[in-house]
Amino acid sequence: MSLTDIQTRIAQAARVAGRDADSIRLIAVSKEQPETRVRPVLEQGHRLFGENRVQEAAAKWPAWRAQFDNVELHLLGPLQTNKARQVMGLFQAIHSLDRPKLARTLARLAQEIGTCPQLFVQVNTGAEPQKAGILPDDADAFIADARAMDLPVTGLMCIPPVDEDPVAHFMMLAQIAERNGLQDLSMGMSADFTTAIACGATHVRVGSAIFGARD
Repeated sequence: MSLTDIQTRIAQAARVAGRDADSIRLIAVSKEQPETRVRPVLEQGHRLFGENRVQEAAAKWPAWRAQFDNVELHLLGPLQTNKARQVMGLFQAIHSLDRPKLARTLARLAQEIGTCPQLFVQVNTGAEPQKAGILPDDADAFIADARAMDLPVTGLMCIPPVDEDPVAHFMMLAQIAERNGLQDLSMGMSADFTTAIACGATHVRVGSAIFGARD
């Protein structure tokens, strides 16, 4: 597939769901992708990218940002607290706010620096022990605590279990967001982003379908 193919599928899924395609943002997941694959997407005018590792993003994006204006970078992978300061100036959004200690660290840095990336709370909708994220039953309290720290929480993120129908997980995330007055839903990847759009996704994370399989 190509960037244009994915954009077309997003527009079609939005139309089927009775939604405005402009309300859905495509995050091109560029983790572990070489410049020979990322540069053509930048040259086509796409400006929203997702990375999983802070060090990898710090190594490659400053040079690309010097060549391409208005690049927006979102951190999708887990964030260690010792990397939090580095993230503040590198990323415009963090999709993996997943524990109280990280919230406290980001709040302290935000007060010190005077700015903070947009934040998505990662919810472990499948309650999978090996996966990061706030458990669904704890989500409301965690969101309230993060807001009390003046953190800019605008949405939620989830990664459904690979062996389950994602619809129940997407709907659960949408319900948590609605009752907490959150507008943004980061859900859906290459295999299920059209389903996520039907369930209300505002941000879809697509990598291999745009760039090809990682080496």
